[in-house]
Amino acid sequence: MNALPPIRILVADDHHLIRQGIGAIIAQAPDMQVAAEADNGEAALQMYLRHRPDVTLMDLQMPMMGGLDAIAAIRTHVPSARIVVLTTYRGDAQVQRALKAGASGYLLKNMLCAEILDTIRAVHAGGRHWPDEVLGRGCHPPDEALSPRETDVIRLVASGNSNKRVAGQLGLSEETVKGYVSSILSKLGANDRTHAVTIAIKRGIIDT
Repeated sequence: MNALPPIRILVADDHHLIRQGIGAIIAQAPDMQVAAEADNGEAALQMYLRHRPDVTLMDLQMPMMGGLDAIAAIRTHVPSARIVVLTTYRGDAQVQRALKAGASGYLLKNMLCAEILDTIRAVHAGGRHWPDEVLGRGCHPPDEALSPRETDVIRLVASGNSNKRVAGQLGLSEETVKGYVSSILSKLGANDRTHAVTIAIKRGIIDT
């Protein structure tokens, strides 16, 4: 009986050492092989369309086109594409964005050695892999997400701006900004503005 063909993998990450490390791990598995590599989102899309890998490992933060946009672009061409997000981010907002973009799995880079091979196999078989460490207590349902305007407000608050200064920068009244802040506190379950900023950073809603 003929052996099953190996699982063909596209590795997309802008750090050569990360790609090299992933390749070394995959090389130890007789049932899979690296079919192609990419160091930015646009190259990932082109490599996917050229090689049609079984599973794609996609970094989120890459030049030219980010990982989430690359996932969405790939799935526009091939809706059944199986993609695993690789990231250093633990924030659940990143999980939600990856889910929305169509990813089938999500791995923190510090979990690669322990879980990458099993994750590739599970996703290739049609499953999904969302680690408990990622989808734990910090993960909130999509309907609790901040609106784009609320995200703008909390980002400016995080920079140390008062409600008055936030209002001036966004072209809003101070009362409107107060309303946004109140909504943000409610959605994030925060006690005050500082707590809200801490939660927003932890969840990946805003960058540090």
